[in-house]
This record gives sequence, C-alpha cells and structure tokens, in this order.
Amino acid sequence: MTKTSAVLRDRNGRLFLTGVVVSGFGTSALWLVSGVWVKDLTGSDGLAALCMLAMWAPTLAGPLLGALADRVRRKPLLIGGSLLLAALLPALVAVDTPGRVWLLLVVLLVYGTVGVVHDAAESALVAGAVPPPLLGDFNGLRMAVTEGMKLVAPLAGAGLYGLYGGPGVALLDALTFVLAAGLYAGLRVRESRPGLLAATASGTPGRAPAAGTEPQPSASASSPADSRPSPSGRTSLAAGTRHLWTHPRLRPLVLAGGATMLFAGLNGALLYAVIDGLGRSPAYAGALYAVQGAGSIAVGLLSGPTLRRLGERRYAAYGIAVTAVAAGLRAVPSDPLALACSAAIGAGLPCVLISALTAVQRETPDALLGRAVATAQTLVYAPNALGLAAGAALVELVDQRPLSAVLGVAWLAVSVPLFQRPASTSRTASRSPSDANPA
Repeated sequence: MTKTSAVLRDRNGRLFLTGVVVSGFGTSALWLVSGVWVKDLTGSDGLAALCMLAMWAPTLAGPLLGALADRVRRKPLLIGGSLLLAALLPALVAVDTPGRVWLLLVVLLVYGTVGVVHDAAESALVAGAVPPPLLGDFNGLRMAVTEGMKLVAPLAGAGLYGLYGGPGVALLDALTFVLAAGLYAGLRVRESRPGLLAATASGTPGRAPAAGTEPQPSASASSPADSRPSPSGRTSLAAGTRHLWTHPRLRPLVLAGGATMLFAGLNGALLYAVIDGLGRSPAYAGALYAVQGAGSIAVGLLSGPTLRRLGERRYAAYGIAVTAVAAGLRAVPSDPLALACSAAIGAGLPCVLISALTAVQRETPDALLGRAVATAQTLVYAPNALGLAAGAALVELVDQRPLSAVLGVAWLAVSVPLFQRPASTSRTASRSPSDANPA
C-alpha cells in the first residue's frame, strides 16, 4: 500500500481526492432526492425519470464539451465550474409547485453539462499534477471514494429531504461546490497557455508535463518530435476520437469498457427480477447495492498495485471475467450467492474503467487530453443506457434465469481479446510502465 500512501501524501493528489469526496457527496445526495422531489410534487414517474435523463444526457456531447478543457486553463475551469453550480443551485429553492419543475430540470441539465466538462478538466489536470507512477493508485482511490459517497450520501440526502425538503438538499450541494472550489484553488500546478501546450497531437502518444510541477520523463515520450505543436490537433473536435481509435493500446480498452457497460445496463435491468426469484421484497435491492458498493471500494483501494503487477489489459480482462461469471451465476436463486455475486460485480466492474482512464491519461498528448477523456467517457458510459433499455424490454419477455446465464457467457467473451497479447508490439507507439509485468 506504499503507493497508495504516496498518493495521500502528495499535496495535489490529496486535494483532488478531497474535492471528489466533498462534491461527490452533494452530487450523490441530489441525484437521489431530485427524482423523489419531482415525484412528490407531480405524482409522475415519467417526470421523475427525466431528472436522471437530464443529468446524464450531456454525456453524449462529451467530445464537444471536452474540447473546452483543452482550450482554457484547467485549474480555473474547475474552480469556475464549481462556483457556477454553487451559484445556480440556490435557484431551486423556488421549486415548490408542479409548475416550477421545469426549473429543476433545466438546472439538472446544466449540472450534467458542467459535470462532463469538469470530469474532462480534472482527469487532464490530474495526469500532469499527480506523478505518472501514481496515476493508477489515484484512479483506484477516486473510484473507492466515489463509491463510498454513493453509499453514504443518498441516506444523508434522504434524511435532509425529510427535514427540509428539496431546497435543503440543493443548498447543501451548493455548499459542497464552494468547498470544492476552495480545494481546487489550493492545487500547486503550472499550466501553459492552451495555445502553447507542448506535445499536441503529432501522431505520437507522448504527453507533455504541462500541468505538473516538474517535467518527468515518460516511457511514452521518445523523441524531440513529440513536442512539436500541431494546429490540427488543437482545433479539431474529432482529434480525441481519432486518437482513441487509432491508438493500438487505447482502442481495445475503450471498446471493452463500452461493451462492459452495455452488459452492466442489461444486468442492472434484471435486478428486480433476481430479487423476485429470491422471494424477497424490492427493498432487498438496498442490501445488494450496499454489498456491491463495498466490493467497488475494496477494489479501488487495491487497484494501484494490482494494475502495476498485471498491466492495464490483463487487469481489465480479469475484472470483466469476474463480473461476467458473477452476472451469470445470478441465474441460481440463492441469497448467499446473490450477495456474493453483487460483491464480485462491484469488485470486477471498476477494473476496466480504471484501466481505460489510466491508459488514456498516460498515452494521450496533453493538448488532446480533455477531448480524449470526454470522448472515452461517452464511448464507455453511453452504452449503459442502451443496455438498461434493452434489458427492461427483455425481462418482460424472457425469464430472468436464462437471461442471466446467456448474459454471463456473452459478457465473458468481452474479456478474451484483452487476455491476448497485441498482434505486434512494434506497431505500438509507446509502452507504459504499467504493461511491464514484473511478475
């Protein structure tokens, strides 16, 4: 755990993680409460569901929104985005009748849009502010604290909603963004002007230390040509997409992440059918979610050393395989097995997400990093919505048990290409330290 401790001792890493805890607490609380708030005001399940859609829809515009993180300094962007939401959320105090629900939906849409830009800027800034050997550990810890907030914040939000209603939760969320802005202001980073960023998209995956306190040699920086600026890389919104698609190390990880989240959506849609098969009430979902969250927290804490030992491809492959087997075993109606499968899904699912993000941060030129991260998040997370929709339709037509069994087999197939060594490592533009397996 020495590397994990090093992340916590690193000033920038510690401030970033604290910001994730603070703002994540408010976001998770509002995420739960917004639907309940609308349901209480209108009695409409459809309008309540629109709250989730409003927050997630901007993810589809990730490549466009991520470009903003490449065209302005990222630290001021993080601070400004946090303060914008802090100023906007108090407007929700006015949402006290069905006729004002539109205001809540508009604010949530802006919330989601700022969130996409925020995530791209944060991931890009982290790639230079946190020492490269610690990126896997940082991303694992970030996953752990995010999942931890999902366990704690909804309960706190529900309690606050019961006492003060939706406006109380909105004001709490606004306060968390003020605190997060203060934490981001304390970051010690040096950023070049966006127009002068080194290592733009020059056809190599070399990344310039634009935001770091000291330039550090990277295994992917191989020649002086890597630092030549490329106007087309700065101006093209599609540059991030091209980089991900043509990079032999990133494309399989991002595609595997998208396929995994597609199947995760299918699996999530089967949850209440699984609970019915166990003879339990729908409230049993809370126990399954809690166990799944615990699994995600545990794997987040262990991700750094495991990622270094296995490399990004194998770490992602093992995680997908564990998740697939657990999803397939849900076909067996057993309480202990259902709890064990939820824990395994919670532990396995984050592996490919952490691997893909860490690889993108390591293998992307700094001037493309905002677009590449936002595009990768769109490609990985957008299929989840498709999976949920398909699963909701299938579970009405087919029994859950054969569906779970088939899902497990299909999901397992996603891991197979990642277990195989790339056809030609000589074509790979670089080799990151995480792929050197010391075992």
